[in-house]
Amino acid sequence: MTSFLRTAALGVAVGLALGLSGCDFADIDDRPNPNGPALDDILDNPTEANIQNLAIGVEASARAGLGTYLVDVGVLGREYWRVSPSDPRFTQDLLGRSESVLDNNTFYIITPWSARYTTIRNANTMLLAVEANTTLSEGEKAAARGFAKTWIAYSYLLNLNLTFENGVRFIEPGDDEAGPIVGYDESLDRIAALFDEAYADLQAGSTFFFPISIAQGIPATVGGYAQANRGLAARTDAYRGDWAGVLDALDDSFVDAAAPLTIGAYHQFSNNAGDVTNPFFFPLDGGGDGVLAHPSFVDDIRDEDDRISKVAERTTPRTFDGLTSAYDTDVYESPTSPIPVVRNAELLLLRAEANAQLGNAGAAVGALNVIRQAASLGDYDGETSTGALIDEVLYQRRYELYAEGHRWLDLRRYGRLGTLPIDRPNDDVFDRFPLPEQEVLDAQS
Repeated sequence: MTSFLRTAALGVAVGLALGLSGCDFADIDDRPNPNGPALDDILDNPTEANIQNLAIGVEASARAGLGTYLVDVGVLGREYWRVSPSDPRFTQDLLGRSESVLDNNTFYIITPWSARYTTIRNANTMLLAVEANTTLSEGEKAAARGFAKTWIAYSYLLNLNLTFENGVRFIEPGDDEAGPIVGYDESLDRIAALFDEAYADLQAGSTFFFPISIAQGIPATVGGYAQANRGLAARTDAYRGDWAGVLDALDDSFVDAAAPLTIGAYHQFSNNAGDVTNPFFFPLDGGGDGVLAHPSFVDDIRDEDDRISKVAERTTPRTFDGLTSAYDTDVYESPTSPIPVVRNAELLLLRAEANAQLGNAGAAVGALNVIRQAASLGDYDGETSTGALIDEVLYQRRYELYAEGHRWLDLRRYGRLGTLPIDRPNDDVFDRFPLPEQEVLDAQS
C-alpha cells in the first residue's frame, strides 16, 4: 500500500465532504494519484484560471475530515460523546473502554490525517503552478504563495494536534516522497516558520486573483488573510510556550477587544448542489446518530454563565453504551453554520494567557474581562497569581471555545489530562493518536 502522502487526491468540494461517518471514507489504494492527469494538466498549463480552481480546491479540501477531527479531540477531551448505533468505536475506542486502544488503521485517524495531507498536496501544487505562471504580477504571486503556505502550515498543525509526540511527516513542493517522521517540538518549530514565511509573502502580496471564502467580519483581502495567519501563528506559539511570540503575532492579527467575539476565519458550508454541509450538525433530541454533551459541562459551569446555551436539554436523558446525558451539544444551529478556523474570542484568550505567563496580570485580566462580560459573568475579581490566572483562562477557553477543538489540547499542554472524568470503570484518557500504520512503514522503508 502506498503512503497517504503520495496518494492524496486533488481536493475539490464535491469529493471531499467526509463528515462524521463511522467508516473509512475511502480505501487508500482506491484514491486517484496526485501525479495523474488533473495535477499534470495544471503544472503543464499553469494558467490563471487553473490556479484559481486549485485555490478554491485548497479551501474546499480544508473542510474534509473536519467532523472526524472535532469528534476525535472533543471526545478525548470529554467535551461530548459522539453516539452512533452503527459504530461502537466512537464510544469504545475513543474512550478507551475496557481493553480498547486507539487503532492506527481506522477511520478516526486515517480520515483527518489523509484529508490534511490532501490539502497540503494541493497547496504544494499551487506553489509550483504559481512559480511556473508567466502572466501574474509579482504581487499576485506573493499573495498566492502566502495563501498556500498558510494552509500548509495549518494542515500540519491539525495533524500534529492529533499525534502529538508521535510526530508528523513533511513533504516539500514537487517531492513524491515525504520525509522522515519529525518529533513534536521540531514539528512545531517548522510549522511556526511556515506561518512566518506565509506572512512575509502576504505582506509582499497585492491582491488575490481568486475568490476566498473564509473571512467573516474581517477583510476578505490579502491583508485579512495575513491577520488570520497571525492568529494561527499566535496559537502555534502558545503551543511552543513562546509567550512573547504570542503577543507579537497578536499585534498583527485581527484581535479586537471592541469587536464581536465571533469575527474571524471560518470554514463555510451550504446546501448548494456540489457543496457540503456542516459535518458537526445534528438535529436535537434525536435517538440515532448525535452528539451528547458531557454531563460535566453542565455540572461545572458557573452560575450566570450564559454559555449554558451551547447545550440543549433533551426531553428525556439518553443512555448509550453505558453513558448517560440529559443534554445535546448545540453549538451549530443549522447544516450551513460555519465552523471557526480562528476567531476573536480565541485571540483574546491567547492574549490573556500570554500576559498571565509573562507576569502582566493587568493585561491578562483586561483580556479576560472582555470574555467574561460577554458571558454575563462580570469582571474578574480573583487572585492574580500566574496559576490563578491560568486556571481562569482554561475555564474561559473551555466554555467559550466549546466544541471548536481546543479543550483536550489545552489540558494536555498544561499536564492536566488526569483531571478529566473517567466515565465508566476501566475507561482511559489518551494523550495522542498513533501515526497511521502505513506512514510508519513508509517512513521506515
